[in-house]
Amino acid sequence: MKIAKIALVSIAALAFIGSATLAQQATTGTGMITVLDRIHGTVAIRQAPSGTVGASNGGVVTEFKVKGVSLDAVHAGDRVTFSATETGGIKTITKIEKQ
Repeated sequence: MKIAKIALVSIAALAFIGSATLAQQATTGTGMITVLDRIHGTVAIRQAPSGTVGASNGGVVTEFKVKGVSLDAVHAGDRVTFSATETGGIKTITKIEKQ
């Protein structure tokens, strides 16, 4: 019985640690702005290919929310570097700079 309690507590602790780790993931990247919506605070970026052989499709377009960042200095078609976080499936840009 005591071993079962210890195992149960260990599993619960691992689940808690795992959920905290997955709660917010930070990423950085480069790409080209394809859509810029200043009214709704969203931006779509075609990320640069990773250098994989045969990856000539230009990269994946990902839509981000923008939080605490001014979009006045960037426009659709600009190449940018950015930092983003993902919380609860929502990707949010926290820093963006024109290249």
